Amino acid sequence: MKRKIGYTAAVCLLLLAAQLCGCVGSGSKGAMPEGTSEEGEEQQELSADEATGQQESFADGETEQQESFADEATGQRESFADKATGQQESPANEDTRQQKISSDEDTRQQEFLKEQKANAQNERASEPNIIDVDWSEQFDGFQGAAVIYHAGKGQLAIYNQELAATRRSPCSTFKIVSSATALEQGILDPAQSVRTWSGEVFWKESWNQDIDFRNAFRESCVWYFRQLIDDIGQERMRRALEQLSYGNLDMSDWEGQLNTNNANRALTGFWIESSLLISPKEQTEVMERIFGADSVYSDSTKAELKRVMRLKEGTEAFDGTIYGKTGMGMAHGIVVDAWYTGFADHKDGNLYFCVYLGQTDDKEVTSTAARELAVKLLLDYTDTVS
Repeated sequence: MKRKIGYTAAVCLLLLAAQLCGCVGSGSKGAMPEGTSEEGEEQQELSADEATGQQESFADGETEQQESFADEATGQRESFADKATGQQESPANEDTRQQKISSDEDTRQQEFLKEQKANAQNERASEPNIIDVDWSEQFDGFQGAAVIYHAGKGQLAIYNQELAATRRSPCSTFKIVSSATALEQGILDPAQSVRTWSGEVFWKESWNQDIDFRNAFRESCVWYFRQLIDDIGQERMRRALEQLSYGNLDMSDWEGQLNTNNANRALTGFWIESSLLISPKEQTEVMERIFGADSVYSDSTKAELKRVMRLKEGTEAFDGTIYGKTGMGMAHGIVVDAWYTGFADHKDGNLYFCVYLGQTDDKEVTSTAARELAVKLLLDYTDTVS
């Protein structure tokens, strides 16, 4: 605006000067030549045109600047409006998203609870009918327990329920699980399974030689299975125990240092009077998980286990085939645990069983005694149930 006023004043001064020049020329004694007068007029016209052009140029410039400022201001207002709108929409969108997440979580939680409830109902529906049986005569003074599970009838016969639920060291019955794990993982090939004897003389003569898997299983060779379990390793062994829900799942004493009867690492481990514990009832359940209809193991693994577990002697009177594994553990030189566990093929379906004998005064507690008692109980049970 100041520029406009300044240029306008300049134009006025130029016009005034031109008028003064005209006045002076007309009053002089000698007239100016015609060409000079015309040039003056042309200069005046040019000056006037130039001033007018400058005014228009400055006016246009100011108009453009005003329009530019107006556009910029409009753009800034629109930008601020967009930001404000975005800020208003963002919390709303976040609230919607959070509501959706919360709704999804509620749905998942409801589905989980529904599934848990259904599983619980199925478990209750599939829980076997427990029969409390009196086999005290067959036990003949031995302190112990027995469990037979008839899967086809959904019947669980238990002698001495308190002791049947008490966890003890599995001892060599654990060779069923370690063998199954090694076979399933491809660590053990029965056809190429000979391990070299170290030369150390052990208390059982059959252990003092190079030995393969099948003979090691039948002879319950501890040093062979100590090496096999080391080959399996703690992580794979842990997964196998979890898969079978095996007792207390405790392998913490991997070396077997808790064993009070032996300090020789070749003859110790977490499964021999150490950290791992299982009850007779749980032994029966594990047998069903290995050999039952819903087994977690392959047919080839089960076939190899049946081959080494088959009991041949003393089963002539039984209408079927018995498969099992003995186990025995000592503490301070005294036998405190003796087992025989496995399953039996029978015309009425599989029978999963476990017989346990604990320390008993005036009785020789052995795994052989447990095995013989198991055969008797299977005969009695099938005669009663059939």
